[in-house]
Amino acid sequence: MSNPVTATNGAQFTGLATVEDAGLQGMITLRGDLSSKTLKAAVKAATGAEVPEQRKISVVEGGAAAWMSPDELLLLVPYGDAVAKTAELAQALKGEHALAANVSDARSYFSISGAGARETLAKISPVDLSPEAFGAGDFRRSRTAQVAAAFWLQDDGSFRLVCFRSVGAYMFNLLSASAHPQSSVGVY
Repeated sequence: MSNPVTATNGAQFTGLATVEDAGLQGMITLRGDLSSKTLKAAVKAATGAEVPEQRKISVVEGGAAAWMSPDELLLLVPYGDAVAKTAELAQALKGEHALAANVSDARSYFSISGAGARETLAKISPVDLSPEAFGAGDFRRSRTAQVAAAFWLQDDGSFRLVCFRSVGAYMFNLLSASAHPQSSVGVY
């Protein structure tokens, strides 16, 4: 049996910001009525996090819940727990109009950190990433150049970004080019 690996297998680039493959991450797409008490309890049991407000992420030690759309969350759990957590969610939501799917191996996960992290991401995404408009805990599902992605700002000032695994290498190269030391535009 083979060991799971990421699409970019630990790649790292340092320039204006440090772009890193953030490793294997358990990810579960959960669709349903986000106001349902049953769904809220299931999210809390699976992640330890509360259902977040619109365009926010709720992060706790060992888990997170991110708002993807009015009826969708992205749940982050330890990679090794994703299969069991997905099954637990399906059982907890039995009788609810809901769907839980383990998408861990279908996604790539990146970290963008350092002084130029905000500028690196701002150059490739149509989101106002100014400090006044985008703070810790803010979450966006958007585009980065030619591909769909979701990203958020951590408390430490670094960003996390999720995209489809099929474009993981493209995303790493895109972020690396945007973080190249000679690409500074001095936005932030």
